[in-house]
Amino acid sequence: MTENSPAARMPEIRVPGLLTLAGLIAGLILGAVLQGTSVLPPLLEIARPLGGFWLQALKMTILPLVIGLMFTGIIETAAAAEAGAMARRTLILIVGVLAASAVLGGVLMPGLLALFPAPALNLPPASTTPDADLPGFADFLSSLLPTNVFTAAADDAMLPVIVFTALFATAATRLAEEPRRQLALFFEGLAGAMIVVIGWVLTLAPLGVFALGLSLAATSGAAAIGAMAHYIALVSSLGAIFLLGGYPLAVWVGRRGLGAFAKAALPAQVVAVSTQSSLASLPAMLGSCRELKIAPTTSEFVLPLAVTLFRATGPAMNMGVTIYAATLAGYELTPMAIAAGVIVAFVTTFGTVSLPGTISFIASTGPIAAAMGVPLWPLGILVAVEMLPDIMRTVGNVTMDVAVTSAVDAGASEAEPHEAPQTLH
Repeated sequence: MTENSPAARMPEIRVPGLLTLAGLIAGLILGAVLQGTSVLPPLLEIARPLGGFWLQALKMTILPLVIGLMFTGIIETAAAAEAGAMARRTLILIVGVLAASAVLGGVLMPGLLALFPAPALNLPPASTTPDADLPGFADFLSSLLPTNVFTAAADDAMLPVIVFTALFATAATRLAEEPRRQLALFFEGLAGAMIVVIGWVLTLAPLGVFALGLSLAATSGAAAIGAMAHYIALVSSLGAIFLLGGYPLAVWVGRRGLGAFAKAALPAQVVAVSTQSSLASLPAMLGSCRELKIAPTTSEFVLPLAVTLFRATGPAMNMGVTIYAATLAGYELTPMAIAAGVIVAFVTTFGTVSLPGTISFIASTGPIAAAMGVPLWPLGILVAVEMLPDIMRTVGNVTMDVAVTSAVDAGASEAEPHEAPQTLH
């Protein structure tokens, strides 16, 4: 990430992660302990509207945040593609891995839930979907493009809005420099302002998730606590799959030995666990590349680009989160709903890679849930435990960053000197 990139200019927001987790635990325990007592109903009369109000505040930020981030992300990706042949090779690998991540997330999470079912929760019937005719392929195609983008936005039809935004941003890359720059600055400002607003909302997260956890445990008891542990294990396993996927990529495409890659990547993985930040792991990743004898001109260009634009585990784990949220809410997903989620998970990942973990969680899973028709309230609870799966996210991303760098280096022609790519601005 360069100093002039839009991601580097986004405001820094601190989210009370440990306090939010403590709020969820307190709400779940209190709801389970007080279940069936006369004390609980008066508490629920306060907790339920309070949790609903916090969710509503969270929901109002998602659409403008995603539009601003997507636009700036696509503009930045297009600028990276103009930096030379090495940048194009890197982007092709990145796009391929991210597409595979989204598809595998949509396929693997339902399979994991079939093998390891989620704890049954005693939810009200209103949380489940009513009987209706399943949408077909024609309905899915017609849902991709809005007849009126403003009406679609007002109706919370996230998929057509995202498709329109992607087309609009791609068209903007063909404009002359001045109007393109003005549009980019506008959407960068929109995203930045929404990040500040969502930071304010997340400051109240300990209180909001306490209220939601209390309401959930009031009906489901200790099963709600078991569901959180079950969720962490299943979603983290998706990240572990992509972590392991970095090894064959480095061996088969990067032409590095398995043992050599594992040894070289280990220090960067340790830093990733301790910092939960791909950016903070960048010096260690550069060291891993030196250990693998990757050309400095490759590693010093590819790794900053990968840190800026690439989160290999993102689409898979975000799909896993949303599918689990649907299960938690008793919402039965159709194949077309999962397909819509896969598209949104892939497209939106280019706009959220540089955000703090909790804000990235909301910005990436919220649009997927909206596109799939999944209620938002489970995400408001799951955000409290995101710091635990986020460890696996970071380790998987760091491993794939080094693997992709080795693959780009191996793809460069040995007959030609390594090119010196242009600096990204």
